[in-house]
Amino acid sequence: MKKYIAECIGTCVLVFLGCGTAMLVGCDAAAGGGYILTALAFGLVIVGMAYSIGNISGCHINPAVSLGVLLSGGMSKKDFGGYVAAQCVGATIGSALLLAIFSLGGVEDKTGGLGTNGLVGVNGSIVAGLLVEIILTFIFVLTILGVTDEKAGHGSFAGLVIGLTLTLVHILGIGLTGTSVNPARSFGPALIALFTGNTAPIAVVWIFIVAPLIGGALAAYTYKAIKAAK
Repeated sequence: MKKYIAECIGTCVLVFLGCGTAMLVGCDAAAGGGYILTALAFGLVIVGMAYSIGNISGCHINPAVSLGVLLSGGMSKKDFGGYVAAQCVGATIGSALLLAIFSLGGVEDKTGGLGTNGLVGVNGSIVAGLLVEIILTFIFVLTILGVTDEKAGHGSFAGLVIGLTLTLVHILGIGLTGTSVNPARSFGPALIALFTGNTAPIAVVWIFIVAPLIGGALAAYTYKAIKAAK
């Protein structure tokens, strides 16, 4: 149960700080500043959480990562289910906190939807959106599996590498889909956005659930196929 609580807290923090930064500064690629700040916010959260809850749960805070670990033989199916449920609850709590703070404080949400994901950057193309999320999640999860492999010997640097990689995929992905690479991160804000009357995010959230899971699975099978025996 402690592992699940840790995953819930970690995912809540990820959504609260990552999506919260996007809501506050905006993610206009032309302006640039808010775009980079949002990418850094998501990456830095991973670094912080990796060194705080990593020793408790492994700091997955992402169902796609948990799926990659499951398929790599690093966790049981029971734990996988518990992790995913905890992650989704945490993301929903993080989004609810953002809605409460921005609403009570009268603060403008510059994303217009609690930092939800969408297809505006790919002109509404579902196929393009799926490809973006599959590829970016593949890169992210493959990095995690490699850097956390005991044979790699990266040790205490793993959290930093993972956080920087998440920042990197956000730099490309924000302008295309808002960057999910994390089904829980997409589910929580899309669900809470319904309370604002915004139904657009929930209509496309399936893309940001299915694509990251495919990307995570592909990364797991690829890493198993190419990793060294010794």
